[in-house]
Amino acid sequence: MNSKNTASYRQKPPTAEEKYRTFEDWEVYKVAREFRKQMYEANRRLPAFEKFELGSQIRRAAVSLTNNIAEGHGRFHYLEQIKFCLNARGSLEELLDDLNVCKDECYLPAEEIERLRHQGWRVHQLLNGYIRRLRARTQGAPMELRDAPTGDFTDDELNDLLGDTPTVSTFQPFNVSTT
Repeated sequence: MNSKNTASYRQKPPTAEEKYRTFEDWEVYKVAREFRKQMYEANRRLPAFEKFELGSQIRRAAVSLTNNIAEGHGRFHYLEQIKFCLNARGSLEELLDDLNVCKDECYLPAEEIERLRHQGWRVHQLLNGYIRRLRARTQGAPMELRDAPTGDFTDDELNDLLGDTPTVSTFQPFNVSTT
């Protein structure tokens, strides 16, 4: 293979505007990570008989929340990213239900449960915004969000939170001519 043929499928290095962003750069991950830490802290105060039942479920769902955001970011296809974000949202919903159990059984103070629920719904809003953004990208839409936002965030606020810089992918179609 000569260099002229191999150059057609190589990707140029990213420019300063296209700087690669890790999952740790996304606001949705940062907020979810903080929520995970708070859920772990609450978990440590559960009654001893719940440490292996409810406590184990809380820890698994909390880790699944942030793990799915990270794993989705590592995928180079928008539909796969959406799938992992939906999994993260499912884990988040489990955690919100676990907080209901804590409330029903009086395991934690009511004010703390409400604070955690509020934090969880903020993660939910950010995940929904990120999913909407990814769905728009699958349809070839520009980076701006098109559908009406849910919750308290406007399209501009979501764009600010999620960033305007696209994730640079190393995925290259096979046998596609660039000429």
